[in-house]
Amino acid sequence: MGSFSIWHWLIVLLIVMLIFGTKKLRNIGADLGGAVRGFKDGMREGGDKAADTGAAPQVTGKTVEGEVKGKSETKA
Repeated sequence: MGSFSIWHWLIVLLIVMLIFGTKKLRNIGADLGGAVRGFKDGMREGGDKAADTGAAPQVTGKTVEGEVKGKSETKA
């Protein structure tokens, strides 16, 4: 009563194919594969960017106080 046999799953697959059709199921599979591929590429690029920039500075919420010694002027 708890688990389904292979015949149950084949009947479910047949019903799904009859309802949606093989072309729609193929399109869904292609879209899902493209999404997974895009996710993997994004994760790979994100890892490269983090390695290139080095460690990100951490914000601790502390205020740094200082004094300006001189003022420099630049003309563009």
